[in-house]
Amino acid sequence: MPGLRVGSGVVRSRGVSSRTAFVTGATGFLGLNVVDALLADGWRVVALHRDGSKVSRLQDRRERGLSLAPGSLEDRESLERAIPEGCDAVFHVAGNVSMWSERDAEQTRTNVVGTTNVAASALRKGARRFVHTSTVAVWGRQPHVPFDETAEKNGATSRMNYARSKLRGEDEIRAAIARGLDAVIMNPCHIVGRYDVNGWSKMIGLVAQGKLPAIPPGRGSFCDAGAVARAHVAAVTRGRTGENYLLGGPEATYAEVVSAIGELTGKKAPTRVVPRWVLGTLASVGQVTSRVTRSEPAVTPEMVEGLVHEEVVDSSKAVRELGYETVSLRAMLEHALAWQIAEGIVAPPAAH
Repeated sequence: MPGLRVGSGVVRSRGVSSRTAFVTGATGFLGLNVVDALLADGWRVVALHRDGSKVSRLQDRRERGLSLAPGSLEDRESLERAIPEGCDAVFHVAGNVSMWSERDAEQTRTNVVGTTNVAASALRKGARRFVHTSTVAVWGRQPHVPFDETAEKNGATSRMNYARSKLRGEDEIRAAIARGLDAVIMNPCHIVGRYDVNGWSKMIGLVAQGKLPAIPPGRGSFCDAGAVARAHVAAVTRGRTGENYLLGGPEATYAEVVSAIGELTGKKAPTRVVPRWVLGTLASVGQVTSRVTRSEPAVTPEMVEGLVHEEVVDSSKAVRELGYETVSLRAMLEHALAWQIAEGIVAPPAAH
């Protein structure tokens, strides 16, 4: 059978309806968007889920070609049972994004050990392609912005274990590539869109409810969840083996993001930007208090690290090679707000 060469591997030419994808993290924010992009493109999707995890949104997609597979990233045997033999693509989207040092050990198990297990299981089951979701954070602080994939990765020295563990996860993928895995690495920036309840959509809720007291400093590149998901699917046939792809978009300060949310929600948004030293002080106090309460503080040193430095990237490689399409900041915020309104998370803006 003739094949289409991709990177160092071969993806066989097959009917669209017969393509099978295995997705980790399918119950989460980006994972659900990847599932939707795959189903829209005619794939059959097998979604990994932990015992006891909420799968109601996945159940809604079963008639469209989705099936559920129980398993755990830390249980390689369960992964090998769940991954279909010879599946066309494995999408490893699952990750622990904690910003509290008390959860570092758990985060490392998920982001490093879990990645090792998924990659090894994909190799064992003969997966034709592997698309790994990493993060822009693996580049750490950069002396110049915007930066692209050629910049030196400084994530190993980051205060955030998230950055350190995701960089180690990339190392595990490269080790698996050396053993024959045909893998591509995706590095999204600040993602905004549907299904988000813990990330930037929290900012939408705070502004809509008038509960955001001030704005953190910093700026970054923002990307639409749907566009990021479609880039993941495109990476199956267009990505080059072993390559990183930065997925960014419009550059904005956090003050500009908050202002745009205020306009969309019809609420008066704060304009005061908190100085970095104030955030640092709050984080230090919270760190001490959390040792007594054993509960996560509202502001952690890791959060401050992530908020104050600039993650502004050049996504031209992804645009050129994957057909990645950036989306305006206003459009991606509209998508996220519309979903939150439909879910009853925030009230619709008052009619003018």
